[in-house]
Parts: sequence; structure tokens; C-alpha cells
Amino acid sequence: MNILVSGGAGFIGSHLCEILLTQGHQVTALDNFITGRHSNLVDFIDHPAFKLYEHDIIEPFTQLTEPVDALFHLASPASPVGYAKNPIETHLVNSVGTHNMLKLALHYQAKYLVTSTSEAYGDPLEHPQREEYWGNVNPIGPRSCYDESKRFTESLSMEYVRQFGLDGRIVRLFNTYGPRNDPTDGRVVPNFINQALNGEPITIYGDGKQTRSFSYVSDIVQGLLKVMFSEGTKGELFNLGNPDERTMLDFAQSIRTIVNPTLEIVFLPAREDDPTRRCPDITKAKTRLGWQPTVTLQEGLHKTIAYFRTEKEQREATLGEKSA
Repeated sequence: MNILVSGGAGFIGSHLCEILLTQGHQVTALDNFITGRHSNLVDFIDHPAFKLYEHDIIEPFTQLTEPVDALFHLASPASPVGYAKNPIETHLVNSVGTHNMLKLALHYQAKYLVTSTSEAYGDPLEHPQREEYWGNVNPIGPRSCYDESKRFTESLSMEYVRQFGLDGRIVRLFNTYGPRNDPTDGRVVPNFINQALNGEPITIYGDGKQTRSFSYVSDIVQGLLKVMFSEGTKGELFNLGNPDERTMLDFAQSIRTIVNPTLEIVFLPAREDDPTRRCPDITKAKTRLGWQPTVTLQEGLHKTIAYFRTEKEQREATLGEKSA
């Protein structure tokens, strides 16, 4: 199949591209590198079936030379640092950019999947969060450039399904971590791991009782493939995440135990609009798709910490060479 991946140089997008290539597909990746990284592509950039275009999808993409069979739309800043730094760009990629990807998918009659987010649930009043829950989002808060633009993405995508018969589907991704996670993107996993590797106190915003559910990236990629290519998913919405709910304090302690048990954990004022509880109900994905996470938190953290340690050593070696 010929498959297009917007946001293909991003954290999850790059893993998706790599798996698609190993499955024998032709893969075209689009990325404007606002938050995507060239380093995410080094393992497969020279693959003969891979094409990369540096392109901002808020502009129409007209360089395809062959029809597209499937389109994965992942392009968007997705971390607090990314969308806080680029709030207007975040709004535009999830509105104008989504419209361009929808038009492209419709033109080629391609299967379409867009990644939304657990942030669509806001600070949820229902727990765990089911796909039917409408959410509790602050539409004018500091996170709304991401939360609300993703909700718009979902709405616009469903209009294409209803009005034009597009073979489209939506997934809401919960906290995802693993290799290629940008060390500077401000998400909790990179923050905690970087602090631990640097011998610094691990900082928790709030009292540490707020919860998240962490999914290893390979599990999420398998979920994306299941949702895209399983029968009967047209017009459907699926949560993809790990229902293994952990408090921030418990998560920080897990990383400290692996890296350095003597590290201090300190508490800072809570961030505005930071959800207090977040955990997916994945009953639909389990029963309809036969999908559920398989990588344990300990296994995933060991792999991720090893990646971050290697990245740190490479950065330090590069700095040493420049200063020599």
C-alpha cells in the first residue's frame, strides 16, 4: 500500500513510519519540523520505500506522484512545551491542516485515521474515561489551543465521514512514552528521566496525587494499525492507552528506583488546568479490535531510560568535541 503519514518525523509518527516500512508499504512522511526531529528518522531515512517532504500541512500538499491508499494524520504539537510555544500553529494544524488532509484522503478515496488526545476529556468528571464521555474542557484556558483544536479535529473529521462517506476513524491517545521522545518537550516522562540522569531532584507539580496512565510507544503504534485496518471501524472513535493508572508520586519513585534511589523528590505549585485524574477505558478497543497494551511500565521505563542515557552521552560527547 501507499501510505501517507503527516507528522512522520514526530515521536509516534516516526515509529509508525518504521513499522509500516517493515511491513512492506510505501511510506510518504510530511513534517514541518516545528516539533518533529530529523534524528527520529535516522534508522530508516535511506529506506528505498520511504519519502520525506518538509511541508507544513496548513498549505495543500500537491507533490504526490501516486494515489494514496491510507492516510495517518498525526501532525500537531502534542506536548505542553510544544503547543505553549506554538499555540497559533497548533490551532491551524488541527483545523486548516486537518481540512487539507481530509480533502487529500477524500480525493484518493483513502482510508483515514486522525490522532486526537485524552486532553479532549479535559479535567474529567467521569472516571475512567469512555469514548462516550464528552469531557470537561476549559475552552479559553492555557491548554485550550491543543484541547479545543483537537476537539475541532474530531468534529471536522466526522463531518467528512457523514457528508462524503470518507472511510475515516478517530483515536484518542493517552500519555505515550518511549525512545524518540524529545528530551526537551516538557512531558512528564522526559522531565523525570532527564532530572534523574542529571542527578537533580525530581520535580512534581502539585501534590503528586494526580494520576496518569502511561503507554509504551510500540503498543500505541500497534493500536493505530488495528484501528486503521480492522473491519468495521469507519466512523468510530477509540481510546488507545494503558489503564494501569499511576499517581505522579508513584511514577517518580519508579524512575528514581531505576536510576538513582537516593534522589530527592520535590513538589512545586500545580499547573493551571492540569487534570487531576486521567485513565482510559479501553473496553471498546479490547472487544472490537483485540488490542490491549503488552509492555509493562517497568519494561518500558528501562528501555526509555536506556535511550535517554545514550542521547545524553551523545550530546555530551558532541559538546566535548566542539570545546576541544
